[in-house]
Amino acid sequence: MSDVLARSAGVGKSAEPRPNAVVAVLALAGIVVSLMQTLVIPIVPELPKLLGASASDTAWAVTATLLAAAVATPVVGRLGDMFGKRRMLLVSIVLLVSGSVVCALADSLVPMIIGRALQGLAAAVVPLGISVMRDVLPAERLAGSTALMSASLGVGGALGLPSAAFIADNFDWHVLFWTSAVLGVVSFLLVMLLVPESKVRTGGRFDLVGSLGLSAGLVSLLLAVSKGGDWGWTSGTTVGLGVGAVAILLGWGWWELRGSQPLVDLRTTARPQVLFTNLASIALGVSMFAMSLVLPQLLQLPEQTGYGLGKSMMTVGLVLAPQGLVMMAMAPVSAAITKAKGPKLTLMIGALIVAAGYSLNIVLMSQVWHLILVSCVIGGGIGFTYGAMPALIMGAVDPSQTGAANSLNTLMRSLGTSFASAIAGVVLAQMTTDFGGAALPSENGFKVVMAIGAGAALLAFSVASFIPRHRPAQAAPATDGPAEPAEVTAAQT
Repeated sequence: MSDVLARSAGVGKSAEPRPNAVVAVLALAGIVVSLMQTLVIPIVPELPKLLGASASDTAWAVTATLLAAAVATPVVGRLGDMFGKRRMLLVSIVLLVSGSVVCALADSLVPMIIGRALQGLAAAVVPLGISVMRDVLPAERLAGSTALMSASLGVGGALGLPSAAFIADNFDWHVLFWTSAVLGVVSFLLVMLLVPESKVRTGGRFDLVGSLGLSAGLVSLLLAVSKGGDWGWTSGTTVGLGVGAVAILLGWGWWELRGSQPLVDLRTTARPQVLFTNLASIALGVSMFAMSLVLPQLLQLPEQTGYGLGKSMMTVGLVLAPQGLVMMAMAPVSAAITKAKGPKLTLMIGALIVAAGYSLNIVLMSQVWHLILVSCVIGGGIGFTYGAMPALIMGAVDPSQTGAANSLNTLMRSLGTSFASAIAGVVLAQMTTDFGGAALPSENGFKVVMAIGAGAALLAFSVASFIPRHRPAQAAPATDGPAEPAEVTAAQT
């Protein structure tokens, strides 16, 4: 044990990083965290019975994770810039393990919500991992490595669904969370042993007021968006939370602009490359999540509807699993285009592929292989965009701000997925068909959601066209050390 601790200390301080090991370990950590997001999907319909609570109350097991992730991502990113990205990465994994253990021991609603919130606090692992890569990897490895790290989100989500469905069908549901805990422990140990700490830090004082303001604003906004369909979009609670979110975020913006050490440097986020990348990320978040809402329902609705395929949750997972593999396969292709032509073009190509996938889905939705094809096309586009967005962000910010900037970009995508859920919920609730006395989403309703997904991808393409085009800098000489700021910019722009 003393030898392990000694090696861990050496890696964290002065040992030379092994790029392949660093990339593999960080990508694994990203996959483990993304697994957490799909872990409960197979058991959501059973949660009221399992936890002895109403369906509206057990929905908080999902909402709590969403809110915790939104709050933690920008805050932990900033703490990583200040105190060490690897250190905060390890803290995030500890929170994931803790939340998983709490859920694994839970038999009632309150501990389940607490555990799911703790799991959500680990959401900053992927942006932190990308930021670590910028600081410790050679410049020539950075584009491909960040693309692979970004793709880990989709890989974990796609592979997690069939795995979770298999466990839920064959074992006690608590095994889902014990599995998550074990994977978290493995990730923690590998990060400790193989990932070095970055030497790039800002130091300074943490903006507590800014973090509280941003957290309050985001929670209010996401509650209004995610619960508006249940509470009523014109209800006093929904409207009050929406108005309150706007007021709080405006006040937060004023506070951040006047502070010398803000939680989020709004002046940096106003730079065209960062601003338009983040705006494109919101649109892509809407587009990416639309597929996750439509395809599982199409697969599971009864065949008697005329458009449902009557498949099990296990089949849903197997249909969506190839998407994750396609995303990973696209990571090196995305990196090659980024190196040759710049991440702006990569992002625009990816957005067009996503739009094409949704357009294809409008006319191909009657067979299982149709949905496999569509999910793979959209997954390929997502692989392009996931690789390009962190490259654009890192090419425009100082290395000392990488953690906060990448985390904010991740938050923008999360906001997009929340908006997508609300929009699709409204569409599918309004466009229904009667089936044995039950109102089910209609075929046209699904097609409208797909059209919205295609439109959001085209909007992302249009927004990305405003990103300033940079001419590639002269190639820097090969180096075995971590990328310097100028080398990073050259590699990414």
